[in-house]
Amino acid sequence: MFKFENPIYFYAFAIIPFCILVFIWVAYKRKQHLKQLGDAGLISLLTPDVSRAKKITKFVLFLIGFSFLILGICNLQSGSKLKDVKREGADIMICLDVSNSMLAQDLSPNRLDRAKMAIENMINKLQGDRLGIIVFAGEAYVQLPITTDYSTAKLFLESINTKIVPTQGTNIADAINKAVESFGKDEGKNKAIVVITDGENNEDAQESAVDAAEEASKKNIVIHTIGVGSESGVPIPNIIDGIVSGYKKDNAGNTIVTKLDAKILQEISGATNGVYVQASTSDVGLDAILNKIAELDKKQLESKMFTDYEDQFQWFLGAALLFLVIEALISERVSKLWKKLNLFKNAKA
Repeated sequence: MFKFENPIYFYAFAIIPFCILVFIWVAYKRKQHLKQLGDAGLISLLTPDVSRAKKITKFVLFLIGFSFLILGICNLQSGSKLKDVKREGADIMICLDVSNSMLAQDLSPNRLDRAKMAIENMINKLQGDRLGIIVFAGEAYVQLPITTDYSTAKLFLESINTKIVPTQGTNIADAINKAVESFGKDEGKNKAIVVITDGENNEDAQESAVDAAEEASKKNIVIHTIGVGSESGVPIPNIIDGIVSGYKKDNAGNTIVTKLDAKILQEISGATNGVYVQASTSDVGLDAILNKIAELDKKQLESKMFTDYEDQFQWFLGAALLFLVIEALISERVSKLWKKLNLFKNAKA
């Protein structure tokens, strides 16, 4: 297992193209100045000891040495021991609604972004629990398989937006079914699904969602629901390049208003003895649900992880020093051996 301790310094590699451009520009300007002095052939005869090839060689060696120096600063580390780690935790699947109605701004900055911020705060508080993320609109997709890698979970969370699912709608039933499948066949009362949505859907879909919740309950899975938005309703903004440009309208030209459907979310959580929380501008409600999840029977999870990471920066710094020393030792003048070879060739000719 390898990792870099300071990956931020990889940005220093952006200096290399700049150095190459400067080198080319200086060579070009030098050539222009020499042309002003006289004939290029004559100038070459007057400066026979100057080697253009050596200048290029020195520059290439400098770039290689500089690259190894950057890698040394980034500090490659290797895991020296693979250790079995046992931890206790619950399995949590978060089902996040990414339909267009989640862009409504009755929560700041909007429903979806507010939910994402709350999920990230929740991830920061997890200790030994496994987490997965499902995104849904008209269909549901597994965005992140269940894992204990919280850093990866945050990366996947950051990439979520309303365009990630092509079909519009609010198919809560599909999301619940996907979450149940993601848990696998393990038994036990240590599984929880957290559905975050405004709950808007038609009656048939609502009945399917409750049926899916009842099936999950038979497998000892608890479903908690969080309602985001206001029951009074707000328009759905059209957002172009991050700027609100009017509001969505139906085929008749009327502005579409999205309302929180708390009733269906209460029915879904009630079917599994879970809790329903309505999000507010100050609290989405994940903390309250996290406390309920903490009451679950925790199972012992076993995983392998690398410990005692060893620094490997010295190899890169050593290589950097070697190339930079070689670069410093090479002269820009033509070597005596090369001169003799040229004289021999000329005499033979």
